[in-house]
Amino acid sequence: MADFERETGTVTVIFQEMGKTTKQLAKLSAGDSLEDFVGPLGTPADVRKLGTVILVGGGVGVAPIYPQAKAYVSAGNRVISIIGARNKDLLILEDEMEKASSEVYIATDDGSKGHHGFVTDIMKSILDSGEKVARVVIIGPPIMMKVGAGVAFPYNVEILVSLNSIMVDGTGMCGGCRVTVGGETKLPALTGLNLTQERSISSS
Repeated sequence: MADFERETGTVTVIFQEMGKTTKQLAKLSAGDSLEDFVGPLGTPADVRKLGTVILVGGGVGVAPIYPQAKAYVSAGNRVISIIGARNKDLLILEDEMEKASSEVYIATDDGSKGHHGFVTDIMKSILDSGEKVARVVIIGPPIMMKVGAGVAFPYNVEILVSLNSIMVDGTGMCGGCRVTVGGETKLPALTGLNLTQERSISSS
């Protein structure tokens, strides 16, 4: 869920065509409907005035980074956003992120736009520059979040990642979303999973 309009009661959902269901969704036209639409689920993002916040979005992970960028700015923060994708054609929400952030950096794996490399390269450069950063939020593929948390770990900055496990019913009742964190079983859909300062995950 990338955006919402209170006045019209609508939400903007961004997804990537990967399997049967997302390919079916992509075939829907204006006026079509879904049987059910449930949300929001989980733990709300902890957005408050902190100072400088780095938001890192990879691939479709840019979608949930976008509303957070707007919220952090509204809360009085300086927001540095870093967005990336495998190539320029897969980048999303560039214009929106430019408007929502104090600064925006772009990275592509193949160098077709912005920095030739990974979003974590840019994040490390910012942290190395001596910029006083209060929090780093990373949302994207699990390996990107793990690497990003590992890169940020030595800088003693608060790190948040968004673990998006596969969900069947979206409520945690079936247990399909269960993951193990620090030896404990968690059900993200049922309770939300806040990995704030779960610093052990970034070094393992």
